[in-house]
This record gives sequence, C-alpha cells and structure tokens, in this order.
Amino acid sequence: MKVEYRFTKLNEGAYDGIDFSTTSSEIRNPDGTVVFSQHDIQVPSSWSQVAADVIAQKYFRKAGVPARLKKVKEKGIPEFLWRSEPDLDALKKLPEDLRFGGETSSKQVFDRLAWAWTYWGWKGSYFSSEADALAYFNEMRFMLAKQMAAPNSPQWFNTGLHWAYGIDGPSQGHYYVDFKTKELVRSTSSYEHPQPHACFIQSVTDDLVNEGGIMDLWNREARLFKYGSGTGTNFSSLRGSGENLSGGGKSSGLMSFLKIGDRAAGAIKSGGTTRRAAKMVICDMDHPDVEEFINWKVKEEQKVASLVAGSKLHEQKLNEIFEAIRSWDGVEDSACDPKKNAQLKDAIRSAKKVMIPETYVSRVLQYAKQGYSSIEFPTYDTDWDSEAYVTVAGQNSNNSVRVTDNFLQAVKDDADWELLRRKDGKVSKIVKARDLWDQVGHAAWACADPGIQFHDTVNSWHTCPEDGEIRGSNPCSEYMFLDDTACNLASMNLLNFFKDGSFQSEDYIHATRLWTITLEISVLMAQFPSEQIAKLSYEFRTLGLGYANIGGLLMNMGLSYDSDAGRALCGALTALMTGIAYKTSAEMAKELGPFNGYKRNSKHMLRVMNNHRNAAKSNKEGYKGLAVKPIPLDVDNCPNKEVVELARSAWDDACVLGKKYGFRNAQTTVIAPTGTIGLVMDCDTTGIEPDFALVKFKKLAGGGYFKIINQSVPAALDTLGYTGEQVEEIIGYAVGHGTLISAPGINHDMLLGHGFGEVELKKIESSLAAAFDIRFVFNQWTLGEDFCKGTLGIPESKLLDPTFDLLRHLGFTKEQMEAANEYVCGAMTLEGAPHLKEEHINIFDCANPCGKKGKRFLSVNSHIYMMAAAQSFISGAISKTINMPNDAAISECLEAYELSWSLGVKANALYRDGSKLSQPLAAALIEDDEDLEEALLEAPDGQKAQVLAEKIVEKVILKEVTRAQEREKLPQRRKGYTQKAMVGGHKVYLRTGEYEDGKLGEIFIDMHKEGAGFRAMMNNFAIAISVGLQYGVPLEEFVDAFTFTRFEPAGMVQGNDSVKNATSILDYIFRELAISYLDRTDLAHVQPEGEHFDDLGRGEEEGKRNIEELSQGAAMRSVEMLKQVSSTGYLRKRVPQHLMVLQGGVEDQTEASLSSDLANGTTGAVLSAQEDLSPSIVAKSEMLDDRLKAKMQGYEGDPCGDCGNYTLVRNGTCMKCNTCGSTSGCS
Repeated sequence: MKVEYRFTKLNEGAYDGIDFSTTSSEIRNPDGTVVFSQHDIQVPSSWSQVAADVIAQKYFRKAGVPARLKKVKEKGIPEFLWRSEPDLDALKKLPEDLRFGGETSSKQVFDRLAWAWTYWGWKGSYFSSEADALAYFNEMRFMLAKQMAAPNSPQWFNTGLHWAYGIDGPSQGHYYVDFKTKELVRSTSSYEHPQPHACFIQSVTDDLVNEGGIMDLWNREARLFKYGSGTGTNFSSLRGSGENLSGGGKSSGLMSFLKIGDRAAGAIKSGGTTRRAAKMVICDMDHPDVEEFINWKVKEEQKVASLVAGSKLHEQKLNEIFEAIRSWDGVEDSACDPKKNAQLKDAIRSAKKVMIPETYVSRVLQYAKQGYSSIEFPTYDTDWDSEAYVTVAGQNSNNSVRVTDNFLQAVKDDADWELLRRKDGKVSKIVKARDLWDQVGHAAWACADPGIQFHDTVNSWHTCPEDGEIRGSNPCSEYMFLDDTACNLASMNLLNFFKDGSFQSEDYIHATRLWTITLEISVLMAQFPSEQIAKLSYEFRTLGLGYANIGGLLMNMGLSYDSDAGRALCGALTALMTGIAYKTSAEMAKELGPFNGYKRNSKHMLRVMNNHRNAAKSNKEGYKGLAVKPIPLDVDNCPNKEVVELARSAWDDACVLGKKYGFRNAQTTVIAPTGTIGLVMDCDTTGIEPDFALVKFKKLAGGGYFKIINQSVPAALDTLGYTGEQVEEIIGYAVGHGTLISAPGINHDMLLGHGFGEVELKKIESSLAAAFDIRFVFNQWTLGEDFCKGTLGIPESKLLDPTFDLLRHLGFTKEQMEAANEYVCGAMTLEGAPHLKEEHINIFDCANPCGKKGKRFLSVNSHIYMMAAAQSFISGAISKTINMPNDAAISECLEAYELSWSLGVKANALYRDGSKLSQPLAAALIEDDEDLEEALLEAPDGQKAQVLAEKIVEKVILKEVTRAQEREKLPQRRKGYTQKAMVGGHKVYLRTGEYEDGKLGEIFIDMHKEGAGFRAMMNNFAIAISVGLQYGVPLEEFVDAFTFTRFEPAGMVQGNDSVKNATSILDYIFRELAISYLDRTDLAHVQPEGEHFDDLGRGEEEGKRNIEELSQGAAMRSVEMLKQVSSTGYLRKRVPQHLMVLQGGVEDQTEASLSSDLANGTTGAVLSAQEDLSPSIVAKSEMLDDRLKAKMQGYEGDPCGDCGNYTLVRNGTCMKCNTCGSTSGCS
C-alpha cells in the first residue's frame, strides 16, 4: 500500500511544529483524597488537563519500563522498526530503584503504538516500500498527538509494550492465527501479540461445564475483562426454566445462570482501570423465560428500594424501642416490660405495624436487658455503587431483547406469540404479542433496560449470512456480527477536520484510509481469548472505524442537531467514511487477498455494498433484500455538497474494486460511544451524541475547575454573524461575570454593611470563577471559621450543618440571591440571552435542559432521526442513548422503538430521566417553589396528601431546618382547642395540642362521613405534621407550604369565625392554625376580634401582620400565668398587645431534621429523630449537594466508581467519567 505525506513532511519529525509542555496530573476523590498523582508528565500544549489526566492515569504504563534499552536486530525488518528490550548491562550500573519505572511522556505512548502498528504492518506486507512505512509511522503519530483520532482503550493498554520495552509475561490462555502459516497457535507470551480488540461477541452452548458451555463462558469473559475489553452473548440457546434435562430432572432456567455470570462480572474491573466489566446479555423474544428476563432489572430495582426503605425503617423503629426503654422513669427492672412501660408498648406496636420482624423486636429487648442502649442497624442508600445495588443481580450488564419483524407484526395485529422450548422447539407458552411488547416498554420506562435489537434489520445488512445469522452484539450494541468474533475500534474527531470555516474533506479521507489500514494490521498482530474467536476473527477480519464529536461539529457550523441540514451532513460524512473504508479494504484485498469467508459470501456482500451505494445516490427505490428501506442521503439539505460528491465517488470505487478483488474485511465501520478516548481527544461530544451542557468546568493543572463556555458556542455565534461585543455579552450571560462587583441583589457594598472586610471580599472573589452557585462560596471554608463565628455571630452548630445557608442567615432574600447568582455564575444556558435571535436558539439545544432556568432540550425523535441518517452507511450499528424526559409515558417508549424500526435503525436504547433509583431527577432539581401547587394539581385525588407530604419533606424540612436537639415531648395533660367547620359541605374537625408555653405541638384531623382511605390519609398526615412540630419544624414553614393548595373538597367554609373560603382541606387547616398561633391575620377573611360597624381599615398596612417582636423585658408574669390556664390557639393570641411575649423566628426555634428515609424520598416513611446530627446524616446531605451540583452541571448525578467524582455523562449506551476517564463501555 502506498502512503502519502499529508500532515507531516518527508525528512521531518512527526512532532515538528507540535509544542509539548510539562504538567502534573492529579485526580482526587470528592473528599480530597488522591486517587492518582503523577508529576512532570509531557503532553502536547494544546491538550486539556482532563486529556492529560486520562492518558497519564489510564494509558501510561506504570511499571516495567526499562531506564536503558537496546535494539534487537531482526532480519528483513528496517532498522527504524527494530524492537527494543532492556539493556541489562547498562541497567546494572544504575541504582536498583532507578532501573525500571513507568512512562512519563505522551510521546512514548504515541511512539509505541505507531511503531508496533508499522512493525506488524511491515511484517504483513502492508506497505509497498520502506518509505511508505516511514510515512505511515509519522502520519499516525501526528494524528495521535493532534487528537485527530484515537484507537480503543485496549490498544493504549497493550499495544507496543513488548515492541518498545521488551515487556512480557506468561501466556494467559490466548490464541492467534499465524499470518504466514495460517495455522492456529496457542500464545506463549502475554504481550508479543497484544490484545487490541475492545469488542467481542461470544457464544454459549446449553452445557454446564464443557468447553463452550456456561461455566466456560465466565472464564472467557474474565480473560477479556482483565485486558479492558467488553463482551456480549445471546443466551437464548439455554433451556428455559422447567425444561427437561437428560438425567431426568428439570432445568433451573436461563435466569439462574445469568445471575451467576452477573456476579462474576461484577467482581472484575477491566484491567483494574474501568468502572465495571462491560457486558451485554441478549435474549430472543421467543425464549420461554423472556418475560422474566424483560422484568429482571425492574424487580432488582424494587429490591434496592426495599432494602433502602426497610433498612432505614428498621434502624428508626428499633432505636425507638431503645428510646422508650431509656426514657422509663420507673423501677429499672420494669423498663423492658411492655406491660408496665406504656411507651415501650407503643414503640413495639409501632414497629409491628411497619412489619418489623418480631425476632428483631425481641432481640432489641434482649440487648437492652444486657445493658445496650442503642443499635447500629446497617442502612443502605440508592447510590449506583452502593451496597444495596451490589447486593442485587443484573447490575453488571446491558440487557437487550432480540425482536423480529414477525413479532412486531404480531404486535400490530394483536396476535398470539409462541414461546418455544430450546431443545425440541415445541411451544412452551402462548402469550399475546402486545402484552409482551407492553412489558418491554414498561421495563425500559422503569429502569432503562432492556434495549431493543431488530434482528431482521440487522441480518438484512449481513455481509456473511452463509456462515450463520447475527445473533449478538458487544456491550454498547455498535458491533454486530457472528458469534465468537471480535472487533477493534478507532474513532476520528470530526471537529479537528473543521478548519477556517470549512470541513477538510481530503484530510478526512486520508485519515480514514490510514486508520482502516491500522485496524486491519491490528487483526494480524492480535491474540484472542479463545480458539474459536481467534479463528473466526482471522477469517472475517471485522473492523470498527467510526467518528466522534458530530454534535460539536454541527454547533461550530451553526447547524442544529435537530435539523435537516444537520442530519444530511451527518449522513454524508458517514457515507464518505464507510465508502473510503471499503474502498481501502478492496485495495488491501488486491494486494493481500480478500478475507477467507468472502468467496462463499461474495454475492451477499456485494448486494449489501450496492444497497449502501444506492443510499449514497439518494435513491428511494432499487434496494435488494431489505424489508425496511434505509434513509437515503439528503443531498438537497446537505450544506457541504463536496462531501456528498466525494462520498458517492468513494462508493462507486468501493463497489467496482470490491467486485474485482473482493474485500479484505467483512465489516469496516461502526459508531462507538468513544468514552475514554473521547476525553483523550478533547471531544465536546461523544460518538453521534449531541452535547450534554453548554457550560463546562475545565480542570486546572493545579487542582480545581474553571468555568468555560462550550468551545463550540463562540464559533457558532461567529458563524451566525454576531459581532464580537454581542458574542461577549451572550457568553457572559451563560457563564457569568465571575464577580460580585456591581452585581444586583448582593454586592460588595451590601456585604461591607454586614461586616465583611477587604480580606473576606478577596476570598469570595477568588472562589467565584469556578462556582455555579454563589451559596457554595459563602461558607466557613472560604471565609474562615473565626470570621463566621466572631464577626457574623454564627454558632458552630450551624456552621457544621451542611444545609445551612449563610446568605439567608444574613437576611438576603431568595430573589436577591437569584439575581446575584445569575450575574455572577451565569444562567448556564443561552435561553434568554441578550442579542440571540429566536431562530438561532435551537442550534444550542442539548440532550438535557441546561442550567436552572433552561427548558429546551432535544426531542426523542431528533435522536432517532440522526441515528437513521447515519445507519444507512454503517457496516455495524450505532451506540447511542435516546434521552427521554421524566414525564414520558410508557407508550412513548414503545413509539420510539417502533419509529426506530421503521427508519432502519438496528438497535435502540432509551434512558428516561430519573428511571434509575440512583439518579435524581434533572427536572426536579430545577423546580421552583411555586411548582408545589402544580404538582398537587396533577396528582390523582387519592394521592394529594401523600404528594404534599413528600413535597414538604423536600422543600421545607430538608432544605430549611436542621436538628439541634431531641424531640420535645408534649406534657401528659395539655391545652388545645377543637374547631369544627364545614369545607365545601364536608365536616372537618381540627384538634390541637399545645406545650406549656402555648406553642403548637400536635394536631388531629378527622372528617365526618368520608371514605376510610381519605380519613386514614388525613390522620396519618396529621401525625407526620405533629412529629415534625415536635422536632422543631417551624409552623411558619408548614403554613407557607400548604396554604393556597387546591384540591377537592374545597369551597365555602361554615362554622369558622375567621376563615370563610378555602381552596382545599389543607388550605383551611393551615389558615386556621396560622391565624390562631402565628397571628397571620393576612390569611383571615374576617379579623379574629370580630367586626363592628365602626371598624376602620389599616390603610397601607392592610393585610400585613399586625404584631412586631418585642424584647424579652416586655414580658410580664401575668401573661405567663394566663398561658398556663388557657389555650393560645383558642384565644387566637388575643392577649393585650403590651403584655405579649413573642416566640422567636426560625432561628430561635428548636431545629430538626428528618430521618434519612424521607430525606431520600422513601414513600410511606415516618418522621424520626436521632440523638445527634450523625456523620452519616451529614454525609448524605453533602451527597445530595454533590448530586445537585452534578445535575446542574449537566452530569448524570451518579458518583464514578473509580474516582468518586460526580462527573458521569451518558456515553452511547454506557456512561463515562469526565474526571478520570473511566467508562462502563468497552472503548
């Protein structure tokens, strides 16, 4: 093969003109502990800190690199390609600790990759001359250094280690086919033949222990995971539950074995580097156990919910029993006797009501008798990597069902569907196809699994059907081919081919050609985890070239992701890439011969090639062997006609050359998620995905982050014709000004008035650049503990409280904080930006709403249509997540699947926001307080009280109040009053209970002649409010939350002297309580003292509170005496004004917090207390803040399993960490 110089020049080095710099790499956990640290590493100066971190942590070889090397002469190999090995004589002269180390420069990595490819390419006769080999070597190194393209992670891990450093080790059970003798060989070395393949499809037979069977598969999977690869398997050959065994017994079924494999995969981290083993599990829709498979993860997530709620309820209720025993003030021996200790009896009864096992109740009593005073019952949370998720099954794989056209037709016809036994093919069960399809939709809606693979669509584009059907895929669903084959991936960064306002098509063609050769060479040099994979990978030589950053490219060009022009350009670029790849494959076949399986499949492969070419010609007809026609190239809407013409020419050449010489590879292209390698290339967007946020947080070399606009935004604005000043204002709106100087709401002058000095203002200013909310800057860590305590007078207990809001403490209102926040931190969206025209806003739409106020996001169909535009020109498939909003219905999930099928998409994975327990809703995090009423209105009638209870937990208790002491008990004989009234014709009885000082401590609500369910709900609601009051939740907070809520019954109020109309029962109750205990006459329709003919209005003060706070000295002993014998609520606080002693505001109230049951949103839980603000409570509050920050930044809200940072983003069907580069996929 001839190779030309395009990026480099003859007689010049590959790195000439590329500036390299020395930096440090450090990745920390959120708690500050160091995950990884390496200093004095060398990377190109243009690389971001994240890219430097990823190559240093993930791809630098950490050990075994000799300090002194010598070349090993090899006959027939050019001198510049001689491999190296340790120079033992030279090493002996060095101190022992300096003889071996790790890689410290990106040049070392680029060199070993490119040298190894060139070395094996020379041995395999891929280059016409030594000059061509040298040109290839330099061009590849240049592209790696300039982030133009990158191979999949296993290449970085393994390729070139033996060639560059002589690193080796014992065989790990791998095989390869010797390219000279064409014989299968068992490897004797771990690294001489590297394992560069990321994607594997493995078969499994219905056999327990023999080779190729179930237990053998776990062994083969482990071998792959160790080297950083991913694997997928179709398990439909396994017998269903209850099928006969040869020995006379019954099979335990598919699911029992899947759970074993899931547990095995969960124990292995890929090469010790990625988050978890990457694995795909597939089941056909006619398998007897398919229903259980579809609902597998739904049920497992239900188990997690049960573990979380149950464990916390156990801890709460069992400690309530201890509390009852501790509180006993009688004879000590009777403390543990529920017959004598009434409080203990109530605690036991309460525990039994929520199904706490009697065994545990009895155990607590036994502990107490032995002197124990509390129990530490382990509680679980919903974190993705938590013990709760680790405990259940199904969490270590992506699941997919294989759907045929016949099944989908049966769904349309509402026909029966037969589930078939695996051994004899007889019918095991008959179900309705529609019912089965609905289960798929519900499962995807509920937990984002299973995905869908369209079996007939996949196989209609199959180039080698003579060797069997395509039944499986890799974990991310982009590689689909025969069982027991492998694919190595590489992706090109499209944005780096966009220069000076135009796409460099010739550069793109050149890169495509060289990377196709690279991936083909990788097949020759590779070793494989089993004999069959080695044999079939050699026979079919499948490749996986793709691209990344299509979203970034479109935005740079001023094109919307959801536009005809954007889709047309995507289709054209994909057509050009695959056309050139197959053309190159045909050229290699001319020199080296076609792949071994080509001859028997040539008719089919040429049919597929012609179908691709037909689509590139924009033809709507003329396709052969396709039940679903592809989306043809949209030449009319494509903004780059040159790419279209080049693509058509490439397909013409590919078909002509292929017909004459055959093809070297059965497949050449896929679109992978490009997780970790996307970070190495500094891609804004991965694979075919759109962007996830417009404002990014750029990591700094010295630690910390700096907020920047997505690099595509200013380029897009410039392309659209905005002036420099307009661009600056728009970006300032999104990113913020980074300073409080002249800020609205809160600024330096205001802070000076609160005691802030120049030193404190400088500290604040220095922290604002990276902030996305100013509240996270105003804390003791920024300002210093002495200043907060001494100058601001904040008690230590508040400083340690993770929910304490310093700005609110200083008296700033929500409106002031929001105004200042937007000025300083920016809106993090372009919605509402100055100068931005309405017709341009869609260009900046992302997968999710941006910032707090962003409302726009890409539609479900926009993702599917983009996939369809590219799928017509891809050999394999596309790994992509189709984002759906939380309010999407199950029917919408099914509609998305059906649309994908109708457009010729091969596979589909949905992710509905919030469908995972571990991930907070993106929508909920940007919700305003006013949305409480809306949430109530939308709730079913029977759930309104529950909705309100959950909302008050989220909006009042968790955010507004923290706990400083134990529950304040009411006196045994207590004051209060009963108020009877009729609301909308329904009788309501409200009874209150008061503390000795007249403060409200409990309420009872009963309704006459209402249904038992509604009465019980109101009764339980009253109990929850009462317990909250006793833990110090201010009545004001309840009043603010529940007044003006609307639901039936509502209407005119009879029998109350002050409230004459109510929008709901709760509106009436909290109006009554506010008037009686808080003197909120603004909520009364008639003033409590009653009206007289000569009453005067209050002028400007009308409707405002008619009391003011007095000093403690204004209290009089007579008032205290009056309070002891009368109900404050009954008197409606109408004692003489000059005698009244006012209770303090929120700051002086007893503070409280909820148990973590309600804090985590567990429904049906009861408010509880613990003796101290325990570290676990603080940690969970901080975790909530971390998740909140992550969601506001556009991340998923989950912590990374490697580094712990909350910087995970959706990446195809997988997730990747933007801090350390870990990925749950295989690229």
